[in-house]
Amino acid sequence: MGNWDGDGIRARIGEMAARDPGRERFGADTHRYVLAPPLPEARIRAFEERHGIALPADYRSFVAEVGDGPAGPAHGLMPLTVPRPEAGEEWAVDGEWEEDRLPGRLSAPFPLTGPRPGRLTVRPEVLTAGTLMLAERGCGVFVRLVLNGPYAGEVWEIDPDWGGFVPLSPGFRAWYTDWLAGP
Repeated sequence: MGNWDGDGIRARIGEMAARDPGRERFGADTHRYVLAPPLPEARIRAFEERHGIALPADYRSFVAEVGDGPAGPAHGLMPLTVPRPEAGEEWAVDGEWEEDRLPGRLSAPFPLTGPRPGRLTVRPEVLTAGTLMLAERGCGVFVRLVLNGPYAGEVWEIDPDWGGFVPLSPGFRAWYTDWLAGP
């Protein structure tokens, strides 16, 4: 599933930035309404091969056609691959992002058979195997893309203290375009 309107998305992000010069919208102070260049096909394919996965089509086509973050929901879309400072790619990655890149983590089966609302009684990393962290909301709350199993392609949110691990959006396209449609 490709066919993202990259020029339209960049124009919309520009409008959003113009309406929010003080970067007061949640997360804008982090992502700054900046969209990194798209990733070359070779980098995406190398990532998939290294981790033994196939990225969901709508997310894969976004990073290939539109950009590899950061302008996006929450504190911004995390980069798929390691940012390259020499190419002007600046984005802070954290422990959650790094943990996703451990061998076998992304290709592991997604362990849940359904949503798990409420306070979690297990360590979050036990539940997030087979998912890719897309964004951070803060306070230990993360948005994740399910990579395999019956929920593959869905966007879920994990809030260990209050909300549990539950579906947030039926897919990356819906999640991202809902953000674009906001104020």
